[in-house]
Amino acid sequence: MPASIRENRHHRASAPHSPRVLLLVDYINPLDFPGAEELAPRALQAARAVAALKEALAEQGVATVYANDNYGAWQSDFRFLVEDCQRRDGAAGDIARLLAPRPADLTVLKPRHSAFYGSPLELLLAEMDATELVICGLATDMCVQMTAADAFLREFRCWIPEDCSAAESTEAHLASMRYMASVLKCDTRASMQTPLS
Repeated sequence: MPASIRENRHHRASAPHSPRVLLLVDYINPLDFPGAEELAPRALQAARAVAALKEALAEQGVATVYANDNYGAWQSDFRFLVEDCQRRDGAAGDIARLLAPRPADLTVLKPRHSAFYGSPLELLLAEMDATELVICGLATDMCVQMTAADAFLREFRCWIPEDCSAAESTEAHLASMRYMASVLKCDTRASMQTPLS
């Protein structure tokens, strides 16, 4: 590696050291896709649990990473998406206001379902020395499950609180939670319990 690059690496802002990381998947979401009307009330209920969990984990020094879709627009700007969703009525606006990122929170853009696929998430987590993930998001049976599968392959320890994600139906949510518990070996206890101590 050229000396100039090595020197620049020492001067750049580094990611926070956080062995445990709260990963929020697609919570900043306009909820304007087919099926969103079924997901919206469940998503808002889950977001309320996430807000309380995020606060509790922050008190323990746990960093938060938002992994969000680019919705097919490679010019996406996360801050613009947050502001756009906050201006909306209904669950999309309520969730964006409830879970608005704080200045210390980190964000990655993801082009597909898994937060790992085609994104810098794995590099970011390595820089943070992360070994444990608390994964919450939308939807349980899509982006959350696929992110959990990729985390499992990378040997992260995962806690996926069953009350902090949502799907379009209760049946889909519960089936996905069972799969992640039995196959991906995730802890799925609710957010009021803290198994990753």
